[in-house]
Amino acid sequence: MRFDLVDLQLFVHVVEEGSLTAGAARSHLALASASARVRGMEQALGMALLLRGRRGVTVTPAGQTLLHHARLVLLQMDKLRGDLGEFARGLQGQLRLLCNTSALSEFLPEALATFLERHPNLTIDLEERLSYDIVKGVSEGQADIGIVSDSVDLRGLQTFLFRPDRLVAIVAADGVRQRAIGEADAIDFASLLESDFIGLADDSALQQYLGLQAARLGRPLKVRVRLRSFDAVCRMVASGAGVAVVPQSAARRCQQTMALRCLALLDPWSVRNLTICVRQFGELPLYARQLVEHLQA
Repeated sequence: MRFDLVDLQLFVHVVEEGSLTAGAARSHLALASASARVRGMEQALGMALLLRGRRGVTVTPAGQTLLHHARLVLLQMDKLRGDLGEFARGLQGQLRLLCNTSALSEFLPEALATFLERHPNLTIDLEERLSYDIVKGVSEGQADIGIVSDSVDLRGLQTFLFRPDRLVAIVAADGVRQRAIGEADAIDFASLLESDFIGLADDSALQQYLGLQAARLGRPLKVRVRLRSFDAVCRMVASGAGVAVVPQSAARRCQQTMALRCLALLDPWSVRNLTICVRQFGELPLYARQLVEHLQA
């Protein structure tokens, strides 16, 4: 059984894309060549790795085992390249980072910009996901580093504190259209559900998280407008169109230029920390270890 790195990378891409065609394109291979490589792997093992269907491919139990080991091998090669690259032209490589909405919108841009400026030969593949999807992705080797809310189960991963990330409610400062909320400085999420919401897009991790909390209460989240950034949400709330739940950092920043009132949420799930998670810190490529240390600082 002889698989080269191209075989292993192709197999990982095919599984992640759910399609031989998409996996071949991501691996920069012709479809015929990619198909021949996968068939060659199956013939060498004497068993099927993928089940082909009209809607793509699914992984067999043997394929799942190969996927696990392929990711470990590729991760080790990334570590090797990173460690050796330090002796050449500085840190080199590609890093996979998964994060939730708050980390992506409020904290990461500036932190990543300074890190990338110091390491011009490094690229970062950054993707927003829900915290429990991030934990799964890091555990399975789909990503080097994850940044999640500490409300999820992080057993089996090494963790490091990134930033506090409390969620708060915001309403228009004049309160003319939000009389039901009253003048209190704090409110529970259930009471907030009586109002129209200004929310983020459906694919936002935070928006899905809030929808989950509403569902647990057996109540609908009445989203009147969906926007793409916290700044846009805050501007719409300040105009009196509805209420919103955003990170405290975003609320305080927008309060400097917008007529907003900030209310503490009484629900325990609103008090959380953003946490960096990795499989094994010592097994990460050098550039990934340095990024974790940079984010902590």
